[in-house]
Amino acid sequence: MDRVVLESPYAGMVEANVEYARMAVRDSLGRGEAPIASHLLYTQEGILDDTTQEERDWGINAGLEWLDVCTRQVVYCDLGVSSGMRFAIAAAKAKGVITEYRWIG
Repeated sequence: MDRVVLESPYAGMVEANVEYARMAVRDSLGRGEAPIASHLLYTQEGILDDTTQEERDWGINAGLEWLDVCTRQVVYCDLGVSSGMRFAIAAAKAKGVITEYRWIG
């Protein structure tokens, strides 16, 4: 299985974005990949508070560390590309990680 870092929107319409991110993870798994969606993992209750900038930064930085061990980054675009996603795309590019853009449809 290819290890992929999965990006999709989180902030803003959190409930809808979490539902979409879950669909994106399922889509990735269905493609035979092993995705990490750190924005789903680290924002669970009791882990990090995404509304606190310091904790949001912890989560973003921890998620970016996965770029060092992934095959590629996959960006799910049906809901647009957020500023956080653009930041992650730039980080992947700086590390030489291939970014693939996807739509669920």
